[in-house]
Amino acid sequence: MNINIYYGGRGLMDDPALLVINKMQEVLEELHVKVERFQLHELKNQITTLPQTLKSADGIILATTVEWYGIGGYMQQFLDACWLYGDKEKIEQIYMCPVVMSTTYGEKDGEMHLITAWEILGGKLCGGISGYVADSTQLEMNQEYIAIIEKKTENLYRTINQKPSGLPASSQALRKILSRTKNIALTPQESEQLSQYASDDSYVQRQKEDIQELTSMFKDMMGDAEENENGAAQTFEKAFKPQAGVKAVYRLFTGNRKEPLTLDVSGAELSFSHDSAAPADVEVHMEKSTFEDILAGRMTFQRAFMSGEMKMKGDFKILRMLDQLFVFSDPQ
Repeated sequence: MNINIYYGGRGLMDDPALLVINKMQEVLEELHVKVERFQLHELKNQITTLPQTLKSADGIILATTVEWYGIGGYMQQFLDACWLYGDKEKIEQIYMCPVVMSTTYGEKDGEMHLITAWEILGGKLCGGISGYVADSTQLEMNQEYIAIIEKKTENLYRTINQKPSGLPASSQALRKILSRTKNIALTPQESEQLSQYASDDSYVQRQKEDIQELTSMFKDMMGDAEENENGAAQTFEKAFKPQAGVKAVYRLFTGNRKEPLTLDVSGAELSFSHDSAAPADVEVHMEKSTFEDILAGRMTFQRAFMSGEMKMKGDFKILRMLDQLFVFSDPQ
């Protein structure tokens, strides 16, 4: 069983939410659960990529602290990213346990916010933990409170194991209505810039002129592009390090090219194609410069993904195998 913890507080030492999830993690690890924690305040520049980490999770814990009002910006950004970029089919299978501790007022409102958001995303729910703590030492030293946290954590473990059925909720119908418009694969920053540019007539006119000028250039470049792609395939062949039992199909889109480079790995065998219709385990999109940096060994696939220079769809575990299958520069 895999459970991810997403902490949306500020990371203060006396944050009661931290005390709660520390205890929950301790109990889960005693139950032989694999726990991975994501501190959103440390990953604030990568929040839009974090929904990809849900793919390996059976359950998650969303933990935050109400310090004055609401669940805080980091947690809201994560929920927004789940709606915009998350795999809704995978989210439907994930159980969520909300943990909201308050040092002021509003822990119940915060818990309900997380519950409603996760229901609209289509996910499943577990019983949560919420409470008001004026002094975190009271929580840490009170054995009755610790016993409650342990009991709630054990219930979370049982719920994910047993996967109980539930009646349909109105939020599921709401999600279908809200998701009728197909999402565009853009980051929030790119979406904001696009809306500004689209309303600027002079910018649109300049773009049309640039397109006309570049059309003739692209015709001359097609021959060079084909040659570069053959060179990329040869580079992959040289860097290929077969891994026993690994079978995966990777589809790579670079720059503005419509035809992908598809890598089919089956044990010690590697084949290439430009098929964009066949099923792939992982599909990645990146700029040509990022692709060239990876082939030259200046960048890894994992670093490109975590920095936001590469976008992906598919199985996150299989994506991480790319850097093991293709080593473009041996460590010195």
